[in-house]
Amino acid sequence: MKIAYFDCFSGISGDMTLGAFVDAGLDINLLRDQLAQLHLHGYEISAEKVKRTGISGTKVHVMISRGNNHPPGFRHGHHHNSHFNLSEIQAIIEKSTLHDDIKNDSIKVFQRLAMVEAKIHDTSIDKIHFHEVGAIDSIIDIIGSVIAMKHLGIEKIYFSPIPTGCGYTTCEHGTFPVPAPATAELLKNQLLKSVKIEKELTTPTGAAIVTTLGNGLRTNPEMKILQIGYGAGNNDNPNIPNLLRILIGETDSSTESDEMWIVETNIDNMPGEILGYVMDKLFQAGAVDVYFTSIQMKKGRPGIIISIIVSELNLLSVESALFNQTTTFGIRKYKVIRKVLTREFKELDSPLGKIKIKIGTFDGNIKSISPEYEDCKRIAEEKGVPLKQVYSIIAKEFGKL
Repeated sequence: MKIAYFDCFSGISGDMTLGAFVDAGLDINLLRDQLAQLHLHGYEISAEKVKRTGISGTKVHVMISRGNNHPPGFRHGHHHNSHFNLSEIQAIIEKSTLHDDIKNDSIKVFQRLAMVEAKIHDTSIDKIHFHEVGAIDSIIDIIGSVIAMKHLGIEKIYFSPIPTGCGYTTCEHGTFPVPAPATAELLKNQLLKSVKIEKELTTPTGAAIVTTLGNGLRTNPEMKILQIGYGAGNNDNPNIPNLLRILIGETDSSTESDEMWIVETNIDNMPGEILGYVMDKLFQAGAVDVYFTSIQMKKGRPGIIISIIVSELNLLSVESALFNQTTTFGIRKYKVIRKVLTREFKELDSPLGKIKIKIGTFDGNIKSISPEYEDCKRIAEEKGVPLKQVYSIIAKEFGKL
């Protein structure tokens, strides 16, 4: 399976994304031919090699000419001829001859942007009129990036923690703090990276592309690197190269691997009832798994190790839960690589009713099947039969898969 890793060490914008794909090998003429299917006029797209803090990358330019940018026969209700609203953008995409996957993914990005803008301005989606994102250059950046993903054969996208920068930025609505309101909303529930650069490192367009089409946060995913591209931003920052790096490679589709954290602490002065409560709180904080290990501590005291497996995204909330809910004076943590079977969930019709099962596959073959405990428990209570009998009946059904 071919994947792309967005290394956002200096943020992400639409033009940086498109530039990185061109730098990685996307043919600029193929890109022009694909974009021509939108029947937009009044722009030219070009790419040039530039340097940012000594590192070479590709800067994509979308030059806008004065005049009409709309497709022939396009009806437009407002006077600013370089901005579009959601329905107009969607109509342009749907009327094009682009591949359906490109159409669908492009529309997803614009729909998410419209939802964010509507929330920020407390209005409905159909009343939203895009400004920076509705301009022709941003439309080219978004749809061009989706075209790149399709033609480079990328099936999944992962990304690093995202720096936003700090300070203030000026846009159509005025001067706003960095990250801009739309960017901040798009990055909700994502892990941000703190850098002391008073510039807008991540734009709404860049945030929309990576969080809408991305499959989640990863730190250096396991893959064989085939292509590397650097997309350049407008400014040349003195300390950090103003570049987006995209690594494209192949990974074993039979398993999935990612980087996780293990957080641990030793406890010898808490009763079991409270420890059970602590486990619940850790899962609520985002732990992937929690387990206790009995140990012998100093002065002959029996104790336990609380171990938590957690993603980087939820690491801080798990640490906070440990300090708030236990008597610990300190924790230890370290990164590990986790490899798991490719998993999917199915609902099975069994003699006892519908039940959800988890199926793990390797090289396309089923290697593990497990019923969801809560479903088995519910059936046992509803039918008034022992839980072990439910498991036995469901196990017989597994052979029919």
